[in-house]
Amino acid sequence: MTYQVEKDKMQGISETMLQTLYARAQESKKDDRHIYDEKAIEIVSELDYDFSKAADDKMMSYGVIARTILLDRLVEDFLKQNKDAVVINIACGLDTRCYRMQGKYLRWYNVDLPETMQIRSRFLEENGPIYQIAKSAMDPAFAESIEYHGEPVLVIIEGLTMYLSGADVRQMFHIIDEKVEHATVFMEAMSLFSVKHIKEKSIEGSQAKFTWGIKDGKSMEKLIPPFQSQGDVSLVEGMKEFMPIYKLIDKIPAARNISNKILILKK
Repeated sequence: MTYQVEKDKMQGISETMLQTLYARAQESKKDDRHIYDEKAIEIVSELDYDFSKAADDKMMSYGVIARTILLDRLVEDFLKQNKDAVVINIACGLDTRCYRMQGKYLRWYNVDLPETMQIRSRFLEENGPIYQIAKSAMDPAFAESIEYHGEPVLVIIEGLTMYLSGADVRQMFHIIDEKVEHATVFMEAMSLFSVKHIKEKSIEGSQAKFTWGIKDGKSMEKLIPPFQSQGDVSLVEGMKEFMPIYKLIDKIPAARNISNKILILKK
């Protein structure tokens, strides 16, 4: 039995979760795959949804695979170094990293809008140590559902900030700052150039629009003063692992600068 997604109820940012889910599932089916997401395969097989735009958008798929490679590695390294950590996964959509990392954290909170979590809960029952919070990350109330007793905290913000405003980003970090004493944040960010000039076919089809970008982690320090940059990781690093041409592109500074980055921030 399949679950039919009513497209008229899925608008903009919420719909992008289906595109990225499909990209992970398709890569996971390949013999020469670079990521393996069993849950993504299972969920896609149960969805009644037209994925044709996602199937045609190769660049979107490559970006999803690259950031999955890099974030999986960063998250796993953090969890190895910080036992009994609490993870807050903002704008989780249908992300399944919490299952790939199972047993390596104390608690994992998946946060997203109520309409998104309604779909997520249809496929993934999460009642501990994985939990669901059906609230906007710009709503201070979401932090009230997080149990925190001074443990190491990791915040993951993937595929979100490019659809927000600078004020939204500041608000989100303010809520994190108020909730926890110390935190490490892995945040995907788009460059200002890409926000203005890059279009992804599947994302445009979902009515989501790129609205915000930033140069690097050092620029973020000015926007969110309590947090300090610990470095940036270009998605080019992930692309190099499955597209050899990116080993040449990596040598072009401008290419690295316009690529999405994972900003590593700490307070």
